[in-house]
Amino acid sequence: MKKLSLFVYSGLGIFTICFLFLCCKPIEKTKLSTVEKKEQLISDKLKWSERMALSIMKRHVNAWQIDDHAKPKWDYKIGMILTAYEKLYAQTKDPKYFAYIKDYADKLIDSTGSFQNFNPKDYNIDFINAGKILFGLYDKTKEEKYLKALQTLRNQFVDYPRTTSGGFWHKSIYPNQMWLDGLYMGQPFYARYTTAFENGEKLDDVAHQFELLRHHAYDKSTGLFFHAWDESKMMPWANKETGTAPHIWLRALGWYGMALVDVLDYFPKEHPKQKELVAYLNELANGVSKYQDASGLWYQVPNLPNREGNYLEASGSSMLVYAIAKGVNKGYLPKAMNKVALKGFDGLTSKLIKVDSNGEIHITQVCGSAGLGGNPYRDGSFEYYMSEKIKVDNSHGLGAFLLAAIELDK
Repeated sequence: MKKLSLFVYSGLGIFTICFLFLCCKPIEKTKLSTVEKKEQLISDKLKWSERMALSIMKRHVNAWQIDDHAKPKWDYKIGMILTAYEKLYAQTKDPKYFAYIKDYADKLIDSTGSFQNFNPKDYNIDFINAGKILFGLYDKTKEEKYLKALQTLRNQFVDYPRTTSGGFWHKSIYPNQMWLDGLYMGQPFYARYTTAFENGEKLDDVAHQFELLRHHAYDKSTGLFFHAWDESKMMPWANKETGTAPHIWLRALGWYGMALVDVLDYFPKEHPKQKELVAYLNELANGVSKYQDASGLWYQVPNLPNREGNYLEASGSSMLVYAIAKGVNKGYLPKAMNKVALKGFDGLTSKLIKVDSNGEIHITQVCGSAGLGGNPYRDGSFEYYMSEKIKVDNSHGLGAFLLAAIELDK
């Protein structure tokens, strides 16, 4: 009987231990899930720049996946985003931001410094922009492949096709055309390279690109700039007398403004073209401030705010905020102009930024893409600019918002 009792008690003991073990496991798992969930929260105590940077990294573990790319691509928009991550890394010293940049470059550039899927004869000025991240990578690591890649991009300008007046074509498929977009894509890289490796000998050439578009694309009646200029005046979208595109596009103004403040980083005050570029920046800031909506934002076609279908657009608004804020911080623009930048940023965060319950943030009302010519043909009409898809978290908006937030230190 004692043996039986002992057996029963032993069985009960084993049963109890097993029961407790099994019961405890899901409780432990639940606790772990809660901890993991907390770790995924993005704090609203962080600055807007880090909140956005962490949100992007949460959605896209690898930078090449931004915009839901199916495979890695050397991309001008991702390049803009990663230049913002460079600034964040300089500010915070957080190694994850540097790693995010480096991983992208290493995915697209092999050990010899060659780019994936690059044909130099494509002459696509968009391809240059992401090259700006290579300066910092080379400075920090001294890896020869980054220098080789920088040299490859610099060599594009040696025989890059130009208008007869000396302006870089936007792409080989857009002959004789200069777009405001192209100034941002090529000139900050060109200016930095020639300053770092050539004693600035090509800075006059950099300035000349701005001079041409200031002369040909500026609209005196609005104080703004048309999207593009066709020197040949042969494109169906081009004005037959001036060669300009038919409309002013907000993001093109943003590209122009960002290009100006970024190339000025490499123009010494004593350079004969420096004051000219500063004057262009003041002209732009004064022009766009007249078209700033009460919300602080700007319209997709900024000089036609009341036309049906027009909307407040996030990427161009962010770009102008960045350009004006940096212009003030660098002393190129009067301090009073900072009110325009602050009003614009407040408009972005109150009207166009959405926050999830986990703290992840999104930017809305971003024009997906816009251009001129091509196939299918884009005629530059007001209706065309309204027809392009309006997206959430499109990379144009992500990068520009990051830059604006960092510059304002918000």
